[in-house]
Amino acid sequence: MSRTPDNTVASETESDSLNAIAPDVDTNRRTLLGGIIWFCIHNKLVVTLLVLAIMTWGVMVAPFDWKVGDLPRNPVPVDAIPDIGENQQIVFTEWMGRSPEDVEDQIGYPLTVALLGIPEVKTIRSYSMFGFSSIYIIFNENAEFYWSRSRVLEKLNSLPAGTLPEGVQPALGPDATALGQILWYTLEGHDPDGNPTGGWDLDELRTLQDWYVRYALTSAEGVSEVASIGGFVQEYQIDVDPDAMRAANVSLADVFQSVRMTNVDVGARTIELNKAEYVIRGLGFIEQVEDIESTVVKVSDNVPITIKDVAEVRLGPALRRGALDKAGAEAVGGVVTVRYGFNPLESIKNVKQKITEISPGLPTKVVVDYTRTTKEQVDAYADRYDLGEISGAKPDFDPWVQHLRSKPREQWPTWITTSQVRVVPFYDRTGVIYETLGTLNTALSEEILVTIIVILVMVLHLRSSFLISALLPLAVLMCFIAMKTFGVDANIVALSGIAIAIGTMVDMGIILCENILKHLDEADPSENRAHVIFRASHEVASAVLTAVSTTVVSFLPVFTMIAAEGKLFRPLAFTKTFALVASVIVALTIIPPAAHVLMGGRMKAGSLRRITMLSLIAAGVLAMFMISWWVGTILIGLGAYKLFETRIPEKWQKHGPYAASAIAVLVVAFLLTEHWLPLGPEKGMIRNLTFVGLLIGGLLGFFTIFQRFLYEPLLRWCLNHKLMFLSLPV
Repeated sequence: MSRTPDNTVASETESDSLNAIAPDVDTNRRTLLGGIIWFCIHNKLVVTLLVLAIMTWGVMVAPFDWKVGDLPRNPVPVDAIPDIGENQQIVFTEWMGRSPEDVEDQIGYPLTVALLGIPEVKTIRSYSMFGFSSIYIIFNENAEFYWSRSRVLEKLNSLPAGTLPEGVQPALGPDATALGQILWYTLEGHDPDGNPTGGWDLDELRTLQDWYVRYALTSAEGVSEVASIGGFVQEYQIDVDPDAMRAANVSLADVFQSVRMTNVDVGARTIELNKAEYVIRGLGFIEQVEDIESTVVKVSDNVPITIKDVAEVRLGPALRRGALDKAGAEAVGGVVTVRYGFNPLESIKNVKQKITEISPGLPTKVVVDYTRTTKEQVDAYADRYDLGEISGAKPDFDPWVQHLRSKPREQWPTWITTSQVRVVPFYDRTGVIYETLGTLNTALSEEILVTIIVILVMVLHLRSSFLISALLPLAVLMCFIAMKTFGVDANIVALSGIAIAIGTMVDMGIILCENILKHLDEADPSENRAHVIFRASHEVASAVLTAVSTTVVSFLPVFTMIAAEGKLFRPLAFTKTFALVASVIVALTIIPPAAHVLMGGRMKAGSLRRITMLSLIAAGVLAMFMISWWVGTILIGLGAYKLFETRIPEKWQKHGPYAASAIAVLVVAFLLTEHWLPLGPEKGMIRNLTFVGLLIGGLLGFFTIFQRFLYEPLLRWCLNHKLMFLSLPV
């Protein structure tokens, strides 16, 4: 043990002799950066635990759709493009049958004036059309979304009496944004093989959509609203006969009032019989056309005049202003909007899961192809198996469906099949989101592979190349953690900030590892390796921190952007800043202790060395099955080489690092070619590999030649001819 001048005790186990802490090392330890680096080098267990925690947390919040087994996932909300819409709320008011001018005068103007008093309101836009009004309330960007909704509801509920016409009730729009439409779907009839068969009327599909599918999908987590589109809304329609009304002395108001008063349940008193109390009530809700037809409008000379005497009652479609077209044919469907702030990708998954749950319960009917049969044959088949009639006005499909499902498909008549309603998505943002994530994933993978090749060729040190390359994925995971913590959503713009920062992130590791290698080569063999690595790391730590701080500070104008520009570019500034800060943290806290482990010296205990290398080989075997074949191959090769290194002749041992670097370059080049395929897959692997090798080799060869043969003479000439050289940039 050795005692330092400030009475601290240091344990020396790395070198053969016990060395006192050098004065410069002791001085550097007193600085903030020096203290952090010193702590990390001498507390590797703490650093290892932190790395494992960061990796676990990063995988849990990563926006990629990774399968991590039982590990809970709470990913960063991910979408294809950033939402640059206004911070707005919509108030919708319906006033049927009124002109746009009446709607504007009696609804749009009074509501706009009343809503102007809400806090944080920037502007209000009102649109009045035939029968309804839409008011868009634009809030300041710093107004919280749900806070603004509560203020709007508060104002609507406190409107003075008489502000709006009687019976008019404004409604607040869904809690979604302009980019909230994540899924569009149609309802279609499919046979057991999944082929479209039809057989369903538009009013049947619309009824099923409004009363079953829409409610089921709305219950999915993250869904704000499911709106129905297309088809016909079924309603009771009363077509009055003016001549009959004139003859019976009945007005239109009488017809309206009688129907309104009939369609209601009424309660009466209770009576007690045999010690049992009975509640008396009148049933009046309309359930069929005949109920309306038998409604009494008035009594004339003790003769009741009913609705059917003065009008015709039937079921028909409601008036509509639009339709849904799919492949040239009308269809019925819906649009799903995601709730504000919820993960769109997760919401789409929840909706699809709900669709899978409700699909077996959707109705089924039989479809008869009368081009292959006749009505008599169908009726004969029904009589033979005691089935109901399906060719009449009110067909009974249930016995037919049960009968067909009880028989093998081969025994069905050729002229009949079943048609079950299916929910068929035709706009699904999942594909765009996955393409966005795939683009970033591919870019990051290829950038990491190119970085490994460049480092291996230029540095010619396999262990430092491993250190620098491992910095990238760890820093990216830390960036995902920061995005989740600070509420930065993942989209094509935000994720591109990480891809842009890759080059700068690598610089941190290169500077640190290069300086560590230089100090290790120049240091006394008897000097403590931990002190050498600490001195090398501390020497460039302030420069690295200053370089990153300059880049981060230069992004301050981007952070101050507002409105649509801020929503578009601020996420990129955040993610790039997160990536750079993460790379500095990794470079200053993880690379020094890792370099001490990999470069601090050799294991002298033979048994410990063999156990370590065998463990590395075993880890490689596991990695081949759990991660990737090439990761496992590299670990197995490294472990085997180190295990048998002592048996290799000494004259060949000095070529070992170069051979390992060459093999690693070939493996990484093959992986990069497999990812990239610059000439296209039709050209084959050999041509693509040759192209990648020539491209990267040519560039690296040019820089190598320039560095070794041209840079020094050119620099000397510029220094000797300062005035002539400086005249060029001037």
